[in-house]
Amino acid sequence: MSKLLDKTAALEPNQPNHRPPRPDSPRTAPGRMFDYASRINEAEDRAIAATSEAEQAKQQLQDALAQVEALKQAGGSTAGVVEIDISTLVEVPGRRRVLSPTEYEELKANLGESDLVHPVVYRPIGDGRNEIVAGNNRVAIYRDELKRDKILGIPFNGDAKQAELGATFSNLLAPSLPDFEKYRQFLRLQGEFGFTRPDIIKASGLSNSHVARILAFDNLPVAAREAIAKRPDRVGGHAAEEFVALTKNGNVEAVVTAIEKLVGDESMTQKRALELARPKMPKAATRNARTINIGKKKLCEMTVRNGVVGLRFNGKQGDVTADEWADKIESFIRAQISEQSKE
Repeated sequence: MSKLLDKTAALEPNQPNHRPPRPDSPRTAPGRMFDYASRINEAEDRAIAATSEAEQAKQQLQDALAQVEALKQAGGSTAGVVEIDISTLVEVPGRRRVLSPTEYEELKANLGESDLVHPVVYRPIGDGRNEIVAGNNRVAIYRDELKRDKILGIPFNGDAKQAELGATFSNLLAPSLPDFEKYRQFLRLQGEFGFTRPDIIKASGLSNSHVARILAFDNLPVAAREAIAKRPDRVGGHAAEEFVALTKNGNVEAVVTAIEKLVGDESMTQKRALELARPKMPKAATRNARTINIGKKKLCEMTVRNGVVGLRFNGKQGDVTADEWADKIESFIRAQISEQSKE
């Protein structure tokens, strides 16, 4: 009974609950106790189901990664490799990695001059169609740039979920993957498979701080993320964190504008974009110099700028005159302080 009471105590928050009571809520103590116990059981059932599903997803992930890795290793031989019609290959939206212009041109040149070293991985889905699991950019370049009809491929024998997990982590673990591309893969893992941050950390091998930095993109304005999606290589995780901080300070429009310029201008650096996004300090109004004359002859010019009062004495004896007036000004200031202290 004491354990049950401990659990039910957690169901009664100290803060006021503004939700209206359920019309069928029990009013007696035994009835409320039974209701609390039922709610505990329901919560535990949901937790067990969620844990089971997550474990299944992790197991499917391990199976998919093992199969993809085996297929990649097999790419060095002719075992299992077939020539497949490119017209039958279907791309899953969001699965293709966005390459920078330089990466794209390098891959196109390599594919145009050399034989395909790493065959694409595909999964037959019926009706003569084949879903691309890995190699979307290779297929696109073969089809659109090199005008090829066929490409070497290896069939993937897992189900749809295993294929998605394998494709996602195949991208996620790719070398030199931009942080924003990692962010997109994280969203797929969270949204489609229910992976938590600890799950991602464990599966990807990335540190907690690294994952937190990548997820910082989530706090950027939608327009900023849409701009980065066109060129993921232009904004890294560290810069994203700084842009987010500026956004929270109310500089949303400036942040979006700076990121759009960064994406559109190859010569602009992240440092310069961050400077553009930072709020500009208002410039102090420029005040004209005041001329002080003795009769018709100019004694000096007085300027006030940034909390500094300056006096410029001209003429051959300018330095001597400046020293004399410095003594007089000091005496005047001290006299004023003395008078004010008496009041």
